[in-house]
Amino acid sequence: MTQTRQLHKDDNVVVLIEAVAKGAQPLGEGTPLAAPLAAGHKIACDAIAEGAPIRKLGQVIGYASQPIARGEHVHSHNCAFGDHKASYDIGGGLEAAQAAIPKVNQRQFNGYVRENGQVGTRNMIALIATVNCSATTIRQAAMEVQQSGILGEYPNVDGIVACTHSLGCGMAADGPGWDNLQRVLWGYATHPNVGAAAFIGLGCEVMQIGKLKHRFGGSKHDRFFGLTIQETGGTRATIDQIVAHIHTLLPEVNKVRRAPAGLEHLTIGLQCGGSDGYSGITANPALGYASDLLVAHGATVILSETPEIYGAEQLLLQRAANQQVADDLLERIAWWQHYVSLHQGTLDNNPSPGNKAGGLTTILEKSLGAIAKAGATPLNEVVHYGEKPKGRGLVFMDTPGYDPVSATGQIAGGTQMIVFTTGRGSAFGSKPAPTLKLATNDRLFETMPDDMDINCGDIVSQSVSIEEKGRQIFEQIITTAEGTRTKSEVLGLGDHEFVPWQVGAVM
Repeated sequence: MTQTRQLHKDDNVVVLIEAVAKGAQPLGEGTPLAAPLAAGHKIACDAIAEGAPIRKLGQVIGYASQPIARGEHVHSHNCAFGDHKASYDIGGGLEAAQAAIPKVNQRQFNGYVRENGQVGTRNMIALIATVNCSATTIRQAAMEVQQSGILGEYPNVDGIVACTHSLGCGMAADGPGWDNLQRVLWGYATHPNVGAAAFIGLGCEVMQIGKLKHRFGGSKHDRFFGLTIQETGGTRATIDQIVAHIHTLLPEVNKVRRAPAGLEHLTIGLQCGGSDGYSGITANPALGYASDLLVAHGATVILSETPEIYGAEQLLLQRAANQQVADDLLERIAWWQHYVSLHQGTLDNNPSPGNKAGGLTTILEKSLGAIAKAGATPLNEVVHYGEKPKGRGLVFMDTPGYDPVSATGQIAGGTQMIVFTTGRGSAFGSKPAPTLKLATNDRLFETMPDDMDINCGDIVSQSVSIEEKGRQIFEQIITTAEGTRTKSEVLGLGDHEFVPWQVGAVM
């Protein structure tokens, strides 16, 4: 029985906390295993009749597609999504969620305090392509500046990020895809971690620089400028002008200094990718506790990935701050159901092959773990992709589950840092907001030490408490916000993870 762990008294499965061999009986009795299994997989601790619900973490994660004997492996071969209908108790857990906000002594961090009141965790110059046609131009300009060595003369400048993408033309000039791209481009240009920005276009594209400024009030912002390749005289002339302009920007951007600021100025994006059977019992709930601590300090935490809360959305709805918040979340889920149906898909086609190899069977199970990142405090707001929250506390942003696309939306919405849990091992980073990565298991932390910042596997292997690990994550969030570089920053990740969400026809 030391090989397994029951996560809730109502569960009829247990989770393996170590690998077992073919023929093993992890419960000490029952059906011998037909094949070896890795840690994170599930074993039936009771006999389960065909069609009966399978419970983990006290919630239904699927239904038995055939009779399952005690001791038998529970996975895709005998557990299916089924005809699942969630029941909603909107706001029924709000009082408990309000009580879950910890009592804390308010903390500060040293950040880059901007004249407009924003506080950055990094101080970067952003080159932003309005269209794919200018992508190579801005990447070449950024590379030339970096290779020149001039950045070493400006210690308060953390680097240059070239935001390139495949969109900006061949698209409708209105609708959700247009709105997404506009919010993303403007969100990066005005991000707290960006000291100055430049929009670079071709000139004839759909996504015009002037339209961006008109929509968002460009006259109120003096931290960026714009130019087009066609008006500047071609590719080489544009590169030269960008490089020259960066040289004039660097002394000004370098003038800002870190100063104390309250944690209420922080917005943290919560991500998970390459999840496994440990995600929902180690890193995700530990990050959830850290999220609660951040909320208690007045900070904002953004949960995203709408397809990966599907089937467990009731855990958010029961702590919705009001009916409007609940309605907004339900509207987004209904939108996704329609959206995937247009492409002959369904929201229950998740998890991925890697998730399944790590022990996750259905989207219901995966979603339970994903929502754990959000802790236990009230859900205060639901925002569109790339939209900045109006308030603080726990916020849900509608994004796809694909990590680069989701994180791009969160950063556009103002997150100064991404905290990313992974069980399989995701080689992910982001700019201008750094990514802090949490390993769900000891094996991953040992095999990918250059990628993982914190090991959460010791929650199982060393009986470290969720609260203790959550406090460790919280402290590392603060030190990262103050300038300590993450593993992904050291590796140089983040230049190619800028991926705005493309919705609509490519024309």
